[in-house]
Amino acid sequence: MAEQPAIRVEGLSKSYRIGFDRAKLRKRQLRDTIVEVLAKPLRHLKQGAALGRTEEFWALKDVNFEVQPGEVVGIIGRNGAGKSTLLKILSRVTYPTEGRATLRGRTGSLLEVGTGFHPELTGRENVFLNGAILGMSRREIKSKFDEIAGFSGIESFLDTPVKRYSSGMRVRLAFAVAAHLDPEILLIDEVLAVGDVEFQKRCLGKMREVATQGRTVLFVSHNMSAVQTLCSRGLVLRSGRLGVDAPVDKAIRQYLSYLSDTAADAFTEHNPERRGNQAVRMTGACIFDENHEPTQHLIAGRPATVEVHYVNPSRARQVDLYFTIFNHLGIAAAHCNTVVSGETPRRAGSEGRLICRLDNVALPAGQYLIALSLHGDGAETDLIPNALVFDITSSVFYKSGRLPPMQFSTCLLDYQWEHEVAETVSAAGG
Repeated sequence: MAEQPAIRVEGLSKSYRIGFDRAKLRKRQLRDTIVEVLAKPLRHLKQGAALGRTEEFWALKDVNFEVQPGEVVGIIGRNGAGKSTLLKILSRVTYPTEGRATLRGRTGSLLEVGTGFHPELTGRENVFLNGAILGMSRREIKSKFDEIAGFSGIESFLDTPVKRYSSGMRVRLAFAVAAHLDPEILLIDEVLAVGDVEFQKRCLGKMREVATQGRTVLFVSHNMSAVQTLCSRGLVLRSGRLGVDAPVDKAIRQYLSYLSDTAADAFTEHNPERRGNQAVRMTGACIFDENHEPTQHLIAGRPATVEVHYVNPSRARQVDLYFTIFNHLGIAAAHCNTVVSGETPRRAGSEGRLICRLDNVALPAGQYLIALSLHGDGAETDLIPNALVFDITSSVFYKSGRLPPMQFSTCLLDYQWEHEVAETVSAAGG
């Protein structure tokens, strides 16, 4: 008889009503309330028609997949794609509007910092509370307690109420509990986005250990390097729908291709990843080759230029631009900004453009994403993580025209070799 999947998702959908103005509802007259009660079956319809401000939003739509026992699956996608909503449904934090999700086995989840913690209880008490929620007996929790405390690194604060913890302390304890209480299914949402570098490395090591113990893991992250390292399979969500279900390398390539397709909307208000108060905002950007032709294909070893156009409605006096180049694994390969280079424009004007000239593109072959951040008078006013996409397909960086394998480098070094044979060395010394 075939083994049952650890997780089965069938036609899963989740909708929300958005744009609901509660302040105006409080101003309704008594007659409006009476009409609503008498016409209860038509309540939602009447609200939408009378108030004109409700809208149905589908965070997930008709998602179907299975995960076999012991499989480690990465879930990737842009902000707003439905990743966290999916994990919340699987964790029973919320319920689907349509479809169903079946999980076979004790489930542990780490969704948001401190989710499931009671702020008035101490860290020690919350360890036992979380363990009980996961179905562990007090004896089982006690047997793991020292290991949990040691991994968290906050042993000195375990008798302090959690409400006094920093966000980093909360995520340390939350991850320690979820990873050490031996759930058969582990759901993890962006745990690597919080905490210092040392703790992130410890988390990755623990997740590798969990993955080799035959437990089932669903891992949501924007860190493509971690996804590629930990997972054998990837699910790519696009606007609430499952776009790709493939081996992890192929899933990551498809995700980056999707980012490239949507880069045209990066500077519009429809970009869900754009952040900032827009006091100074970017209106467009472009990459140019050595002939100043717009391009998405650069040659390693040749010059390139990045131009960013902005408007300055707030009349900020000083405008700075930061941009970071990320490789296909989400690893920062290079960073440029006007502050470090000492070239901050002192007269921003009502609009303008910032031009960064790269004398030599020193990157290995592959696809890259540029994140742009604009600052007005020292404060970040506009951030676009997916502003530009380009690739490196050929090279004149080295005399051979070849490039080192991408897995061994995030940048290229200009170097020379010297060769001394043993006879020459002996003659020189003797």
